[in-house]
Amino acid sequence: MLDALFHGSDPLRLFGITSAILSIYAFFPYARDVVRSHTQPQRACWLIWSILGSIALVSQIVEGATDSLWFAAIQVGWTIVIFGLAIWRGQGRFLNPGDESILAAAAIGLGLWATTDSAAYALIITISISMLGGAATIAKAYRAPRTETMSTWVISWIASACAIFAVGSLDWVLLAYPLYLLCLYTGIVLAMALGRNRRHQAVFSTTRRTASDAM
Repeated sequence: MLDALFHGSDPLRLFGITSAILSIYAFFPYARDVVRSHTQPQRACWLIWSILGSIALVSQIVEGATDSLWFAAIQVGWTIVIFGLAIWRGQGRFLNPGDESILAAAAIGLGLWATTDSAAYALIITISISMLGGAATIAKAYRAPRTETMSTWVISWIASACAIFAVGSLDWVLLAYPLYLLCLYTGIVLAMALGRNRRHQAVFSTTRRTASDAM
């Protein structure tokens, strides 16, 4: 089956398959860490991402995505799975103040889609408001880097890059979603790295101060 899938494949399909395989693998350690209570996803963020990601996925299908669609479908599937785990092992409320406005904006995007017959409106609005949830996760990753799983975000970043190449043309509607996720994952990885460095610096300073006081 795998031979048939890869044999004779063009580069776009190979990038698409690679992004899908990486996405499948990326969230296994995240799900494992959630079950073990090592990672604590924010319930509100993953609920919003599940809804908005589903809208974005359908928009991509309608706009004609092909090889890059594997990546989007698996990302959305894992988002829904992680939200399910967050209900059990996550932190925070399911809807934060202002989240109703996010859902209302998503509904407006769907309304524009229905009246104009263009999925681009729903996709643009979805990505724009998804950035709000992304900003909250980036802030959390910096503030409490140990509550996130670094390997998941690094592998997802690579998968996003492969999905961008899988589009194969400068079609900004099809590029928008993987580009957004690439930027989001970049922010999360950098925030975690900076947060870990900040914690190490704080521990180092405390150790030096303690040693100095002891002398």
